[in-house]
Amino acid sequence: MQTRRIGDVQVGAIGLGGMPMSIEGRPDEQRSIAAIHAALDAGVTLIDTADAYHRDANEVGHNETLIARALAGYGGDTSDVLVATKGGHLRPGDGSWTLNGSPEYLKNACDASLERLGVEAIGLYQFHRPDPKVPYAESVGAIRDLLDAGKIRFAGISNANPDQIRQADQILGGRLVSVQNQFSPAFRSSEPELELCAEMDIAFLPWSPLGGISHAGDLGSRFAVFAEVAREYGVSPQQVSLAWMLAKAPVVIPIPGSSRPETIRDSVGAVDLKLSPEELSRLDAA
Repeated sequence: MQTRRIGDVQVGAIGLGGMPMSIEGRPDEQRSIAAIHAALDAGVTLIDTADAYHRDANEVGHNETLIARALAGYGGDTSDVLVATKGGHLRPGDGSWTLNGSPEYLKNACDASLERLGVEAIGLYQFHRPDPKVPYAESVGAIRDLLDAGKIRFAGISNANPDQIRQADQILGGRLVSVQNQFSPAFRSSEPELELCAEMDIAFLPWSPLGGISHAGDLGSRFAVFAEVAREYGVSPQQVSLAWMLAKAPVVIPIPGSSRPETIRDSVGAVDLKLSPEELSRLDAA
């Protein structure tokens, strides 16, 4: 597995997003754990989760607990695995998502995540999404306090715009290591944030990087271009999508969600797919 940098550590260039393993439509736990183990076998060392990745109201942190269990049961060394979790989103159990960016809530949420993950310090803790009811500086200030207290090793933000990225880095004293925004062939509005992260040398973690790519009707002509390039190489359109993202900048580390061993293995294959400048231009223009 090729590696890229978050903070001062190297992680696999493709990460694993844990959300599909814990929300509505989730598979049985055995399959999810098999998917996590397959990712580790393939060299994945970044696993992204959140306390809000659960289905029912009484199981907050379901995905964090699942990942901790999978890591504990893995037969190999997991000391180089960076588990990234998030706080600031809530799920009342009716399928909706709500927000709480208050400093008190974020600090309590971090403590709960520490307990579920069974670690002394969370590898990467991210403010999940801005809460319009709370000044952004106050929310990020709580993340700074957690960093200063040694409860988290690295600090990141998610679903942020360029101004918020700059503000967060300032509040954190230049210690912002990552930004996690939605980015995919079907959703490209985070291109300015990606470019800013490249300029600031901060990791950019595209969430839902394969959103829509598996359904031709969702992407229309865009999907056709990705599928055409995929046929030329004898690989999946998903691999082409991830390879296209990796070529955007050295700071890009996609985190495709998966709950099947075969899908994460396919995603990891993107690191070996080298697209030509002409092909990248075709995909950019799609």
